[in-house]
Amino acid sequence: MVQSLTGYFRQLVALLGIVAALASPAHSQIPVELELVLAVDTSGSVDHREYELQIEGLVKAFRDPAVITAIIGTGPAGGVAVTAVHWSSVNEQIQMVPWTLLRDAPTAFAFSAALQAASKRTFGESTGIGGVLRFAERLIRLNAYEGRRKSIDISGDGSNNSGIPPALVRDMVTDAGITVNGLTILTDEPFLHHYYVKNVIGGAGAFVMTVANYTDIVLATRNKLLREISINLASASRDVIVNINHASN
Repeated sequence: MVQSLTGYFRQLVALLGIVAALASPAHSQIPVELELVLAVDTSGSVDHREYELQIEGLVKAFRDPAVITAIIGTGPAGGVAVTAVHWSSVNEQIQMVPWTLLRDAPTAFAFSAALQAASKRTFGESTGIGGVLRFAERLIRLNAYEGRRKSIDISGDGSNNSGIPPALVRDMVTDAGITVNGLTILTDEPFLHHYYVKNVIGGAGAFVMTVANYTDIVLATRNKLLREISINLASASRDVIVNINHASN
């Protein structure tokens, strides 16, 4: 009983910390079209090859001509400010690549190279989706950019089993104008995309893209980035769940 109350108290403190943080003034300065946090699952359910496929998908996506065209299409005063993090348990998150402003092919290729160079895996325990949402919100709030849109992109193959419930954090994050999108890999939990819809994704134009297994993740990552960078919010309420078989351009 004491342990249960202690755990509840810690979660309550964490939530109050998020509320206070979201109420604090922003420090962003450089205007961009999109601020994007890419959150890569490194929990225990992800084996070494599965982790490598997640990284491969990101590396190739930022070298893809269609993705680069979408970045350029944000305009000379636009651009995409992007960073990448590893995450697993509730207090296990690390920024693997710092915030980088992408406006053209050279900057996109440079970010791709940075992802590849920083690909050493971190962590490998349980799955703390609420924790990474809290971590990603802080990265957005404290960076040097001010995006017309702000998004957190979480890839994963399991539901939350560590720390604060993600729906609680998600609601606070989306209230601050940040969209949460997902890429679910259905190898271990075949209905994980429905869990993400209920507990993880939210905000303007939110969606979750699904793949049946890790072999499809490279193509899915490319398609997901295309949707996030060039999304039309006026029609974004359609297709909340996007199957990779119907997601190619």
